[in-house]
Amino acid sequence: MITEDDTRNIAPAHVLGQELSSLSIEELGERIVWLEDEIERLEQARHAKEASRKAADSFFR
Repeated sequence: MITEDDTRNIAPAHVLGQELSSLSIEELGERIVWLEDEIERLEQARHAKEASRKAADSFFR
């Protein structure tokens, strides 16, 4: 079982700006998929916040 302490020692799957020459084609593909998934997650969070803001704006008008 992985504890919270264990997760602090796990390196992120990708660090922006990191050297890529040592990665294989498969590893690059995996990172692209991971980053696309992360972009989708960020967009969903942004849309949820925008919806909350719009609801609050309409309530206080």
